[in-house]
Amino acid sequence: MTIKEAVESGDLDRLTRLVDGLCASRDWDGVVELRDRCRHAIERGLQLWPAAEFAEYRLALEAPGTYAGAVLVEGAGRFALGPLWEVAACSHSWADLSDHVPLGPARTLCAHERVIRGEDLTGDDSIDPGILDLPLVLASWEHVYPPAEYRSAEAAFPTPPRPRLRPVDLPRGGGQIPDDERVEALLALAAPWAEQSNGAVSAFAVAGSAESAIAAHDRGEALAAEIDAATALAWMAWTGASGGAYARRRGTPMGRFGAWWAASAVAGLEWPPEPDDFLEHLQAVRWLLWEPAGDPPGWSGSIAAEKEGRAWALLAVDNHREEDVLAEGKT
Repeated sequence: MTIKEAVESGDLDRLTRLVDGLCASRDWDGVVELRDRCRHAIERGLQLWPAAEFAEYRLALEAPGTYAGAVLVEGAGRFALGPLWEVAACSHSWADLSDHVPLGPARTLCAHERVIRGEDLTGDDSIDPGILDLPLVLASWEHVYPPAEYRSAEAAFPTPPRPRLRPVDLPRGGGQIPDDERVEALLALAAPWAEQSNGAVSAFAVAGSAESAIAAHDRGEALAAEIDAATALAWMAWTGASGGAYARRRGTPMGRFGAWWAASAVAGLEWPPEPDDFLEHLQAVRWLLWEPAGDPPGWSGSIAAEKEGRAWALLAVDNHREEDVLAEGKT
């Protein structure tokens, strides 16, 4: 059966198997043809967008840079396992992609994903600093951000190393204070968890300790562990990269940006912070990773910080909806 015949059949299972076969034989022109024919069929009312998106995802992941770079355009991969620029960057060097990725946000984000994975792109004038104002090389003290792992039909998004959380004594509710800048910076890390997923997200500022800020959430007992500044940054980046249970993943570069923004706000720094001095300022903050005791397993990115008699705590938790968990248990 030809690609044209397979598309006209409208059979998504057949099209998925065909994409697998074309990728196995490295027939990238065939994958592009299938993608394009599926798109045209969508215009005629055939619901073949899953096949088109799957073909595009496989191009980003497995095809040479000439093909992978070309799919990194606005609107592509809307329902993929992750942003296509992150998918492509997980399996291609910047040298492989750079000449083939069109100008625009996806190009900049793809480059920053390569930075996350260890490349030094300092001095590359093709990367727009107006889209993501971050250093184009990891600072020596930045913990390695766990990179996303993409495969042909699945993906994994590892967390940073997780310390053992222990029960913590919480004071009675701390005295909340107005602090819109820091509270909003923390909330931005996990906003999609609440706005587009099933999560609970809140943040408070208090006069007092980090434990007082945690208590302000009024979630009962809590577990917590003190962490160093670099670990705190890594956890905030993971939270900012994730979409929780259902929201669209934003990607590690966006998480890194959110982490630098929130950490700068907590430390009282102007943006952008000076990379060489950033760690020293973050080390002046007491950081805690925490979560409400007894919460079911799921996504957890809650963090608290304390500096000079003031403290802030972000609650960010998310889980699958009960009906989805029940459905998974029946399969």
